Amino acid sequence: MAVKKYAETKADPIRKGAERRLGHTEHLMMAVIDFNDGPQAEPDPPHSHPHEQVSYVAEGEIYFYLEGQRERLGPGDMFLVPPDKPHTIQLLTAHARLVDCFTPIRQDFLK
Repeated sequence: MAVKKYAETKADPIRKGAERRLGHTEHLMMAVIDFNDGPQAEPDPPHSHPHEQVSYVAEGEIYFYLEGQRERLGPGDMFLVPPDKPHTIQLLTAHARLVDCFTPIRQDFLK
């Protein structure tokens, strides 16, 4: 059985005010990302990747941007990102926690 407890999982800094914890199998990755640098006046720069992504907003509120559309999301909401589509978020609260799942796994996150 593979179990990872949040408090015992190493937090990797993403930037000042944001960190992520990872878990993965051979083909699927989950990243729990804690943002503590909100609210933001502007969204983060858009980015894209060849991975499919499904994300769950566990805490806080964000704007999610994809293909020129903006949607306000809060706890319990999800968003889906097809491969190679530019997307981003903007923090609307001081803290937000996202649970991101990727397939295939993000090798760039493991470095």
